[in-house]
Amino acid sequence: MSKPKQRRPLIKRNESVWLEGPKSRTYELGFALRVFWELIRGLRALHFTGPAITVFGSARFKEGHRYYELARQVSAYAARDLGLAIMTGGGPGIMEAANRGAREAGGTSIGCNIVLPHEQKENPYLDKFVTFRYFFIRKVLLVKYSYAFIIMPGGFGTMDELFETLTLIQTRKIEDFPMVVMGTEFFQPLREHLDHMAKAGTISPEDLDLILFTDDPEEAVTHIRKYLFENYRIVKRKPSWWLFERS
Repeated sequence: MSKPKQRRPLIKRNESVWLEGPKSRTYELGFALRVFWELIRGLRALHFTGPAITVFGSARFKEGHRYYELARQVSAYAARDLGLAIMTGGGPGIMEAANRGAREAGGTSIGCNIVLPHEQKENPYLDKFVTFRYFFIRKVLLVKYSYAFIIMPGGFGTMDELFETLTLIQTRKIEDFPMVVMGTEFFQPLREHLDHMAKAGTISPEDLDLILFTDDPEEAVTHIRKYLFENYRIVKRKPSWWLFERS
């Protein structure tokens, strides 16, 4: 008789702390200091990377998959044609493809990796990377140093990044940022749902213009270039030796 499968606990021991409400003042202070230190560490690591295009997408697509190759192609085109760094979450799949495309085009390739229960190893095409413990700090920095966003097919994490960034653009927390969504067949149900949201009045019809859906790397880069020339003034900072900074 086979043994019944053992179920994984719904809540891991180190995660149950979030369900216990307010902690001691010492604990909360320690948490705030950890968050502050991680943010400062990320700012110092990425301050001199230069303006970037952030590419979001699934970690599960392998080399040879059409979306892997599309991410690789558009990233190479953007790095070569626009001279911007390509920034990703630093892991495998679409992230690897985008960093690889940048490297192959002679551009700068950056990764913001995340510590996960099943370790996500940084991909081998990174010129610079920093690893984070907290998702929200990672997302802040992926947006902070970006001048445009490219969304490739992905799962929960990609959808989270898509809609959080889109909310920042819609509410003008970040203004006139180009967002390109690639993989039109994959995203067709999403386009239909966005149309439904506009008809229902939960978003404005003009909000649909915040996104360009395309599978053409040239169209994507042309769209981004238009925003760069019309809206941005790119400023590059120099490191200060007395702060022990490196470019």
